[in-house]
Amino acid sequence: MDELVWERPEPPARATPAPLSRARIVETACALADEGGLEAVSLRKVAAALGSGPMRLYGYLDTKEELLDLMTDAVYGEIPLPDPETEGPAALRALAHGCRAAVQRHEWFADLIGGRPGLGPNALAYLEASLAAAAGPGPIEDAMITVFTVHAYVTGAVRSEIRERRLITDTGVDEQTWQRAAGPYLQRMFDTGRYPTLLRTARDAVHPDSDAVFAAGLDRVLSGLSLA
Repeated sequence: MDELVWERPEPPARATPAPLSRARIVETACALADEGGLEAVSLRKVAAALGSGPMRLYGYLDTKEELLDLMTDAVYGEIPLPDPETEGPAALRALAHGCRAAVQRHEWFADLIGGRPGLGPNALAYLEASLAAAAGPGPIEDAMITVFTVHAYVTGAVRSEIRERRLITDTGVDEQTWQRAAGPYLQRMFDTGRYPTLLRTARDAVHPDSDAVFAAGLDRVLSGLSLA
């Protein structure tokens, strides 16, 4: 494997009208993504926002994939890490809520988490804190599976929330309006008698807000893992 961006030195500083650094490049790319999503991020667009030519950026990174890795790690760095003395379940809960809060600030972060773990220092610190919180007297594989399970829940939950937010932006139709429009159709489906549990859910269930849903789901995951 070639030398990773995390260990590759930056070019020497130059006195130019648009001085560059890896940190400035990443900060600018994150701002573009916050404004227009990941499709608003390219080396050319970042260079233009910095008042520089795109070729200068190649001294600091080699590919757009490296830029996305750096952006992801920058957001991981915003997530507070629990005190090492914090008990495992509380630490995992804090990390999960911290990750969700980061996604709410940077929607595009939801598109970049999951899959292979990040290798940047902040992503590694987040993973280390997660594993330390989950580790117990049993095999370390137990901690690995626990962290994978909690992270899978968080990733799925935040992507669902962001999908709903994007639907509202793209269509101009919020969830309540969509439900009202679909109501007559759903009533006809319920009248067939084929969906009794779904009918009971729609009619009788309390529908809390997304904060409460996320917290309750996380509690169930931790409870199922015998960590609550």
